[in-house]
Amino acid sequence: MTPLALLASPASAATAGPGPNTPEQVATGVNVAHLPGAAVFGTTPASTPETVSFILQERNASQLRANVLNGVTKYLTVSQFAGAYGQTPANIAALTSYLAHYGIKTTVYADNVDVSATGTAGEFDAALSVTQNQYHVPALPGGIPAQTVHGIAQAPLLPYRLSNFVLAILGLSNYSPYASNMKHMDTSVVKPQKGNANPCIALTGLPNACNLPSNFAADYNLNGLYAKGATGSGTTLGIVTLAAVDPTAPAYFWANIAKVNRTGSFTVQNIDGGPGAPSDASGTGETDLDIEQSGAVAPGANVIDYQAPNTDPGFADAFFTAASQNTADTVSTSWGESETVVKYLVLSGEEPATYLAAFDEAFLELAIQGQSAFNAAGDAGAYDDSDELGTTSLSIDTFSDSPYMTTAGGTTLPWTGTFTGPDGSATVTVPAQRIWGWDYLWPAIAQVNGVTEAQAAESAIGGGGGGFSQIYSTPQYQQFVPGTTSFHAVQYLTPTDYQTIVPGLVEPTSWTFNPTPSVTGGSGFGRATPDVSTNADPETGYLLYSPSFAQAGQPVLQGGWGGTSFVAPQLNGSTAVIDSYLGHRVGFWNPSIYAVAGKSTSPFNPLATASTSNDNLYYTGQPGQPYNQGAGLGIPNLTALSADFNH
Repeated sequence: MTPLALLASPASAATAGPGPNTPEQVATGVNVAHLPGAAVFGTTPASTPETVSFILQERNASQLRANVLNGVTKYLTVSQFAGAYGQTPANIAALTSYLAHYGIKTTVYADNVDVSATGTAGEFDAALSVTQNQYHVPALPGGIPAQTVHGIAQAPLLPYRLSNFVLAILGLSNYSPYASNMKHMDTSVVKPQKGNANPCIALTGLPNACNLPSNFAADYNLNGLYAKGATGSGTTLGIVTLAAVDPTAPAYFWANIAKVNRTGSFTVQNIDGGPGAPSDASGTGETDLDIEQSGAVAPGANVIDYQAPNTDPGFADAFFTAASQNTADTVSTSWGESETVVKYLVLSGEEPATYLAAFDEAFLELAIQGQSAFNAAGDAGAYDDSDELGTTSLSIDTFSDSPYMTTAGGTTLPWTGTFTGPDGSATVTVPAQRIWGWDYLWPAIAQVNGVTEAQAAESAIGGGGGGFSQIYSTPQYQQFVPGTTSFHAVQYLTPTDYQTIVPGLVEPTSWTFNPTPSVTGGSGFGRATPDVSTNADPETGYLLYSPSFAQAGQPVLQGGWGGTSFVAPQLNGSTAVIDSYLGHRVGFWNPSIYAVAGKSTSPFNPLATASTSNDNLYYTGQPGQPYNQGAGLGIPNLTALSADFNH
């Protein structure tokens, strides 16, 4: 399963017959010169220290993809992976010798796929025939802050004898492009009620927004495995993140808030020098929640925090570190960007066409070594790009679109609560667990704020990410599973006002609103996401302890936090518990869970009701089908699922 033509390998464009020393372009990471509003103000000092990652093409790639998509029956060690799929020692020696000629030092990862190089800007300029400049880049949609960074305006060059096996060169810019998938409740219409006897209402204004990992375990029957003595003991889980953890946060949360008896260890590994000091602005809250949730769900598991700079090479190196160490039995991340953003970056020359392929190589290695991997599906429902570039078409999130990871979607738990605002109050009731989509809040928001429901809708775009990939085709494990190529939908929001975002990419930028849509149906193609879902709605969300909140003048303990950012680490921790119960790794979930889809003994409830009260702002349930794009296969019974993994 390869990405579509958008992501073709650069080697495929090389003509037959170039000489071994003919300079050839190699794809690189973010091209800041093409970012909107980027302004150059000088040349990068030659003495600037840099870390650059050379991602090499995996050999026998078709065989590797087929093995993973069919379900791995025998896990490889890292050395076995390197021998079968990594680059040859001769090619690696040729690359490292070439870089050493310019004074650049290299470290070869054990998988023979990632080569980390350290040197100065001047040394990399000389080795790769580039000139690095300094740029001011303004703030961009999606919460990406203004930055002063270095970067290049032209593709790097390597002799053909090297370029023919180098997939991408990441790190010639230190721009930070990624955002987390955590989301807070709508505080404009819900206020804490001081002195209220219900502590959650006193903290958040709502009765059910202060859940703990123990609530997750009860809701999705992980308690059945706890009762059998499984806690994750003897396993290790990894968190891949792009912001530093508050050093004291996890232990304080586990002991004083979640009140779990943690017996596993907790360690931090700084990738490529680490992401810097903890800060609210950089996303430390995301890292805190990932570690707090996963470590509490699996109190016996060791936890490794792979924290990296928020850059292309940092993110890639964190995944390759987890794979090359092969210590973590299960891994999760909750950072990404929409597929629309990726298409925009590729078409505008800001990212290489091999951008996703470079990360897929790490995911494939994790899978064939038996390491489970989870990613958050996003928090803007079916319109993932609406909070990034701001386009309003259907879109899903990367890297949750990868066929080689398990995508974590979102639901809303049953609840009743009262919203208050300048124009009065309104009661909201969700009678049963549903796909997370904030359309159920829109009438109440409109009523208490004295605005139209259309205005309320555009102010509260929230829901579990899901839909069809426009980059990846349908993976083998989803083929012939009912529901993966059909859909039911409720179109509250109809995209309008199409504009050319960049040559080759025309996208809508506005919506028209229909408060009473009917359920419609159709067919779709491409990798369908999510794969599995649990509670992610901030209105029925979780407590989060993050000392970095104080930097923004906020309480360090808050309720009402959610997003699929919670689901990914919770499934990560659940996998550690399942592994400890079974006594072995269960590996990449998807071939196994889709194999039981629709069976009478399936451990999933697909939330199949098709209605305007069970949707992710577009996709709703599909009656009689085991899959829908709002919740994937649905909500799991984790104890029952463990039995399926043991077959």
